[in-house]
Amino acid sequence: MQKDFDPSGYAIKNGNFIGLPYDQENAKIILLPVPWEATVSYAAGTALGPSNILEASYQLDLVDWKFGNAWETPIYMMPVDASIQALSDSTRQLATQHIDNLEQAKASDPNLVQQVNQNSEQLNNWVYEQSKAFLKKGKKVGLVGGEHSVPLGYLKALAEQEGEFGILQIDAHCDLRAAYEGFTYSHASIFYNALEQIPQITQLTQVGVRDACQAEFDYAHAHNDRITLYGVNYIREQLYAQFQTYHEICQQIIDSLPPKVYISFDIDGLDPKLCPHTGTPVPEGLEYMEAVHLLHQIINSGRRIIGFDLCEVGSASEWDGNVGARILYKLAVLLGRCL
Repeated sequence: MQKDFDPSGYAIKNGNFIGLPYDQENAKIILLPVPWEATVSYAAGTALGPSNILEASYQLDLVDWKFGNAWETPIYMMPVDASIQALSDSTRQLATQHIDNLEQAKASDPNLVQQVNQNSEQLNNWVYEQSKAFLKKGKKVGLVGGEHSVPLGYLKALAEQEGEFGILQIDAHCDLRAAYEGFTYSHASIFYNALEQIPQITQLTQVGVRDACQAEFDYAHAHNDRITLYGVNYIREQLYAQFQTYHEICQQIIDSLPPKVYISFDIDGLDPKLCPHTGTPVPEGLEYMEAVHLLHQIINSGRRIIGFDLCEVGSASEWDGNVGARILYKLAVLLGRCL
């Protein structure tokens, strides 16, 4: 770390997250931006989420109220890969043509779907190779999306290194569709694909969900040996009726997880006032400090965080970037506590 770095001073826009004085070599936590939004089914803009987060991060202060000297966590954010950005843009054009056909009840062009799926496989392979390379160097990785389809390759690389682990998913949606709109690697299918393709994932605990289709609901119940759902409806009922405190609910959630935990944080798991330009906003959701308190309980329980992703941060406003940057800092600091 630079000897003259002042954690109380203004941030230097040095290309790194919050202007922290680390580079790819001396950082232990690598933030990998994945500017991808090929299959978004409502509002676009999440491909530029990583850039929005980075720009907003320069105005963050560095004190973490839970962990002292959090700014000493050696974090480095990789530059956005222009080739992946370009692939996302071209794939999005193909996907939009197909989605428009579906919504207007026109004949579907299977070639469009096939090309989107092939490009998505290319993205998955890129994420896998990038993640695997960093893991081999002893780095910890946090993905910064992009739509929520992006962590599949990383989860495969992580499974190869870590063996069995569980996932804490904070999200407004189940993301358990077998496919959506014909896209195998849809943002709405990430955890269906993960559970079907990665046997090392022994547990998926979903928190904040309030939108699901019947097939997802049925899939979750049919696989309740691996999936535990804590929807907002359940959480609020427990609080309103004073059956449990929120802290007690958090303890239940954490108790469902194994010793190794991966965190998948879709920003739309928060109340939409905190992320109004996310791709698929849903009313209600976790408050900021509710999410933070839950994340803290992972560390308090003695479980080890092995990686994370933060996805679906919008690019249309500084506010989305501001909240996204703060969540990203918290996730990176928590990962740093598990080095």
